[in-house]
Amino acid sequence: MAKVDLKSYNQQQTKLERLFDDLPAEALKVFQANTAYRTGNARRSTQLQGNKIVADYPYSQRLDEGYSRQRPQGMTGPTEQWIQEEVKRRLEKL
Repeated sequence: MAKVDLKSYNQQQTKLERLFDDLPAEALKVFQANTAYRTGNARRSTQLQGNKIVADYPYSQRLDEGYSRQRPQGMTGPTEQWIQEEVKRRLEKL
């Protein structure tokens, strides 16, 4: 009969949970870096609420759809790509 070391399991579980603690804040930085910059309102108005990035300004959808020549790729796509790569990179470290 196999035995499970609960202490070791709990330590690994805690380590895994902490591995992604800063991911939302880091993703916010990537999102803001991919936001077109004219007056700075769009970047200033993009905030983290819980674990969600909220772009709270009336033209956020237009910018995300590539309206600006500065950032024709928008913000969401590059941020999602970064998150996927970052999760993979962090998991490979385990």
